[in-house]
Amino acid sequence: MALAPTGELVAAARGAGQCCPAFNVIQLEHAAAVVAAAERSRCPVILQVSQNAVRYHGALEPVGAAMLATARAARTPVAVHLDHAETAELVGSAVALGFSSVMFDASTLDYADNVRETERVARYCHDNGVWVEAELGEVGGKGGVHVPGARTDPEEATRFVRDTGVDALAVAVGTSHAMLTRDAELDFALIERLHAALTIPLVLHGSSGVPDDDLHAAAGAGVGKINIATQLNKEFTAAVRGSLATHPDGVDPRRYLGAGREAITQETSRLLAVLSGTTSR
Repeated sequence: MALAPTGELVAAARGAGQCCPAFNVIQLEHAAAVVAAAERSRCPVILQVSQNAVRYHGALEPVGAAMLATARAARTPVAVHLDHAETAELVGSAVALGFSSVMFDASTLDYADNVRETERVARYCHDNGVWVEAELGEVGGKGGVHVPGARTDPEEATRFVRDTGVDALAVAVGTSHAMLTRDAELDFALIERLHAALTIPLVLHGSSGVPDDDLHAAAGAGVGKINIATQLNKEFTAAVRGSLATHPDGVDPRRYLGAGREAITQETSRLLAVLSGTTSR
């Protein structure tokens, strides 16, 4: 199965009244586990890597090339996406490497500067056939400086999309990044207003904090892409801890990393069923 364009996967999901799930990759185990779950579920997915994860690896190419190779070998459509890039240079690296989409995050800037920088990046990406996601006003939880009560204004969002030409918009509707509890309260009335106001897909960041029923409801309420990261990391870490506790003298990383990889596969499979409505949740 060939590497899939992000825009096509999101458009197909929206056409079916669903969302396209996107899972963050930190290391090869994450990518392999998510794709294994996608193949079992026969569900297209997006593999994405954040600027923070790129910084961990020292550069985009090592982890990005592994993600692309994993996607190309998959038996179900898989797209590869750059998440929360804050520099045009990193965006350029993703485009050169073969990513089909990027999320450019200039949300810490004031509105005018955000529009200017995002429009410049979107123009460059579109010239290279790359789909662009952006963010207007920060979603909570990044660096502890934002509150989950942040909300995206539909009128401002409409102007932002018009002035930047982006293909998707990350919106603040009640979630917060890096939540360890699943008790975020989504503002469904605002999601409906944003969906009615915009012609491009909405993207839900911080989805690890959203209960299953609300995840499923968001997928049917107009959210076109749902990002999940922390929930997979929780499962991975718990499995690694369990493996090391069971085998305290073990030194082979394949044993405990393999346990973590299988935990991600199981949780990703469960989440894919929740989002598609094929489980009782």
